[in-house]
Amino acid sequence: MLLTLNFLLIAPLWWRFGEISSYLLAWEALIIAPLMLLLPVGQARRIVSIGLVSWVMLATAANLGAAATQMAFARPLNLYLDIPLLRSIYHLLVGNVGQLLAVCAMLLGVALLIAITLVLARLMMPPVAYSVKRLPGVVALTLLVTATTGAALELNGVRLIESARLPAVDTTRFQWQQITDTHAARLAFTAQLEAAPMEARPLPGLAGRNVLLTFIESYGISALENPRYSDVLLPTLAEMQQRLGEHNLHVVSGMLASPIRGGQSWLAHATALSGRWIDNQLWYQLMLDSGHSTLIDDFRATGQRTLSVMPAITLAWPEGEAYGFDEIAAAKDIAYAGPALNWVTMPDQFTLDYTQRYLLGETPVFAQLALISSHAPWTPILPVLDNWSSIGDGRIFAPWEDAGDPPEVLWQDIERIRDHYAWSVDYAVKVTGRWAERVVDDNTLMIVLGDHQAAPLITGDDASAAVPVHIISGNPELLAPFIKRGFVPGTLPTLEESRDAPRMSQLRHWLQADFGELNDVYTEDGDE
Repeated sequence: MLLTLNFLLIAPLWWRFGEISSYLLAWEALIIAPLMLLLPVGQARRIVSIGLVSWVMLATAANLGAAATQMAFARPLNLYLDIPLLRSIYHLLVGNVGQLLAVCAMLLGVALLIAITLVLARLMMPPVAYSVKRLPGVVALTLLVTATTGAALELNGVRLIESARLPAVDTTRFQWQQITDTHAARLAFTAQLEAAPMEARPLPGLAGRNVLLTFIESYGISALENPRYSDVLLPTLAEMQQRLGEHNLHVVSGMLASPIRGGQSWLAHATALSGRWIDNQLWYQLMLDSGHSTLIDDFRATGQRTLSVMPAITLAWPEGEAYGFDEIAAAKDIAYAGPALNWVTMPDQFTLDYTQRYLLGETPVFAQLALISSHAPWTPILPVLDNWSSIGDGRIFAPWEDAGDPPEVLWQDIERIRDHYAWSVDYAVKVTGRWAERVVDDNTLMIVLGDHQAAPLITGDDASAAVPVHIISGNPELLAPFIKRGFVPGTLPTLEESRDAPRMSQLRHWLQADFGELNDVYTEDGDE
């Protein structure tokens, strides 16, 4: 019992912190094991056992979740906020390994959890004879007193044994604090939405123009800072700058800090559109439910038709209706006849070509596009097709359906994963630049930005939250306000400033201030 309890409580810490020697003993295991052996058989013991088993399993699950959350999103687990992500995790698994394997994996996880719970419950309620034979009462009492003393000292900042921890207690305290703090923050955020709403404001400086807000999946500043990735990306950016110049197009670049890392791209989209810092699912839902105005309302007031191109959306998307787009092109609305490429429903080049041919139209449009080819698992890697007229309905991409290793093979090698990340982002950036050559003119403002940094597996744990931003237009006057904001000419931002990048939520405020008709512009803190 003691060894089983100790392993369950300590093992998640090995995964989370990447070492074993500092995490060998769980004080809770040294308390629970002798306590259960000392308690007399009866109803009280059964109740205590059920309570302790439940606590240990919940703490273990939370610690496993914390390790996974840290790896994927570079932040702690928050049970108050993160339970809704289970649905997204399931759909990500389906996209990568198929529905059958995804369901089997989740069922296997549930079955394993139930089996461990039953084994633990049986170990914590052995026969009396077993207790006496294996662990005399005096030994159990001594261990109980010693462990309780060690745990009490640990709680007061005195570590009696360097490799001993209180994983269940620490997790319980941390999650409870998260719940209370997040609930208080929820009330404050709700009050802020009510007390300091952002009104929709026309942007006459952009009236009659196409504005294309284009997100590139997982395009974080590490792609330009880390030599492993920059060796791939920087030549592409240099070529992009040259080609845009040959088409009489101008580009300036800077950085914005994304509210998230590793995933949940919709929170970055919401932050840019709303002008609010939306870094969790609850804030996202509260913002949408409040009827908070967004750039969609600003551009509708300016006279543009509003469009959202979302090839990753394969299910009902009520959030899109809440935003109030005039038109939403989700996966089912885009006539793609080619193959899905693991999680990616269609290549970015097809999405961009389809948007140009069928969605932009003759009237001025504000379009939000969410490109997805650089989404994990980053396989297969596609080439950019020079002949855009050959793209058609997408069947031309059929040869790449089974190209390269499948995710379950690729993801056995971390170094190969990182290479594929660089190549997939390079593809997305390159194809976006080529598309800009085709659709941007003097009457267009194209804003290209990453949605977030990739997971710590790619960027490291201490990477900044910044993402590159490229503003493209044939009219240099449209870029002048961004130069005043600190952007620089060309496709390469000033990387030394990545730690001090403005928040992504500032983008809406800048557009209102620089292209709007009012000088007093709302700030995110609620001041005029």
